[in-house]
Amino acid sequence: MITRPISIALTRAIILMLTPLASAQVPSIAPPRTVPPTGAPETGARTPEMPASGAHPLTKADVEAWLDGFTPYALQRGDVAGAVVVVVKDGQVLLAKGYGYADVAAHKPVDPERTLFRAGSVSKLFTWTAVMQLVEQGKLDLDADLNGYLDFKISPRNGKPITLRNLMTHTPGFDEAIRALIIADPKDMPTLEAGLKHWIPPRVTDAGSTPAYSNYGAGLAGYIVQRVSGISFDDYIEQKIFAPLGMSKVTRLPRASRSRLNWSRFRQQARSLLAAPLWRRS
Repeated sequence: MITRPISIALTRAIILMLTPLASAQVPSIAPPRTVPPTGAPETGARTPEMPASGAHPLTKADVEAWLDGFTPYALQRGDVAGAVVVVVKDGQVLLAKGYGYADVAAHKPVDPERTLFRAGSVSKLFTWTAVMQLVEQGKLDLDADLNGYLDFKISPRNGKPITLRNLMTHTPGFDEAIRALIIADPKDMPTLEAGLKHWIPPRVTDAGSTPAYSNYGAGLAGYIVQRVSGISFDDYIEQKIFAPLGMSKVTRLPRASRSRLNWSRFRQQARSLLAAPLWRRS
């Protein structure tokens, strides 16, 4: 019988035909997944040692080479238009570099010195800093009923009022909602006071009992800073935090950034988000 030799020959031919096809395929965008070794090393094998501390100091060339390889891939994988990466070492900027586009339609590249990015909830750190500045000055008490600082009332739940400490630890007990969190046009943005008084979210847990992220709570803290300091919250952050730190390229005011932000694109993104199903808003 010659069935076996023919089968073997045919199998070899198929393998040879598939090999060039496989090598011509486009590799996946995802990086190769490495599986860490398990168990003890084989007999005679040496476990690699970590380089001694300070053996090779971090340099700009090292950081830039790594970022140039990773960041474009990350932007493409996440469908992100552009980004700025700043690396600080020993109190000095080691590298500041932009990737992608500040304006995709115009193919305007990101400029690390001029392109503005919305900080989002990172800006809450400035709110908490402002609160603690006023605590240091003896003007705020972290454990007092915050109604003492407001011109409207937040009702207690089960007899437990909300304190600034609750706001700062995200334990005020407010329900959280996304509705109206994003405004498509800066002209439609209400004042901090008007936004907080327009709708007070329901209390769903007792103050201090349950950690639950609260945008409204952070807004309350900013409004308390505004009332106690006697100046608008935006002005307080500009004058008391940004200016002393020399942060001349940071602003909380939309009017100061319109010429450097693509507002038409922002409006389109905002409308898309607001039109999305609730479960997609994250």
